Amino acid sequence: MSIKEFVQRFYKSDALIDSEIMKIYLHPEVKLEWHSTKGLIEMDYDSMLDMANELGRAYVRSKVRMSHIIEEDDLVSVRYSHFVKTIENPREEMLLAHFTAIWQIKDDKLYRGYQMSQFS
Repeated sequence: MSIKEFVQRFYKSDALIDSEIMKIYLHPEVKLEWHSTKGLIEMDYDSMLDMANELGRAYVRSKVRMSHIIEEDDLVSVRYSHFVKTIENPREEMLLAHFTAIWQIKDDKLYRGYQMSQFS
């Protein structure tokens, strides 16, 4: 499997709302620099698992729609929109935010991430 396919599988899985699935994809030394509307958020392995747990408590479904994905050397860049369904209203799909991320892959895992997001 190419690293591009690996990243596609990550975003198509329920990893963003399920920490057990997230563990499959994360390198133990993962670092994510996330520039959000709240400013810079720096995350590591544990904080990414915590985030997946929090999202899993708030949302019953998560879907990523990718518009771009590019692979070069050990890097994969992806542009996507993240949609969710809430526990309160599981029939309505909401756009959570738009994202652009660059992932460095090491040992067949997500190792370094650089991400920007904009709420819908």
